[in-house]
Amino acid sequence: MKRLLSLVLVALFALSLVHAQGSWSVDKNHSQILFTVSHMVFSEVTGTFRDFDVKFESSKDDFTDARIVATIKASSIDTQNERRDGHLKSDEFLNAEKYPEITFKSTKVEKVSEDTYKIAGELTIRNVTKPVVLNAKFGGLIDDPWGNKKIAFKATTTIDRFDFGVAWNKTLETGGLIAGREVHVTLLMQFARPKQ
Repeated sequence: MKRLLSLVLVALFALSLVHAQGSWSVDKNHSQILFTVSHMVFSEVTGTFRDFDVKFESSKDDFTDARIVATIKASSIDTQNERRDGHLKSDEFLNAEKYPEITFKSTKVEKVSEDTYKIAGELTIRNVTKPVVLNAKFGGLIDDPWGNKKIAFKATTTIDRFDFGVAWNKTLETGGLIAGREVHVTLLMQFARPKQ
């Protein structure tokens, strides 16, 4: 009986260690969520979200079993123009007061080549959820000088903001839209975990 109890305790410890080894913390000092939207057809406006969190868990070395959950504070949008940011936070765009969070939850991670992935998931904006696919490139794994393991990814996708109810716009005399429907998103993500 005592031996059985010891085996159970060892097994539980091993499972907890595996789980801990599979959990990565986002390094916000070296991560960014960026977006680009066309402006008046001929130029582009770029911006970022300053407040976000990403949970990344994987027990496989190739990350194909990864579970990714990202949460972005809509009110943290920043295009370096206070008036424009206020408009983007209003009900004509994100309605950050009523819908304070933008979320992404992965549903499948497919390894395409040695360092490229397709990450399928569900993106929710303004309480509207749609499937999206991120094209991701793995930057590599290193041991930093402070005793942490680090991994990095760059992921991109393009969404139609009208699909999520972010449909404000005005039409130019030439027929184009002041703000483009397509939003090009780039995620520069670095994750860390203490070395075991």
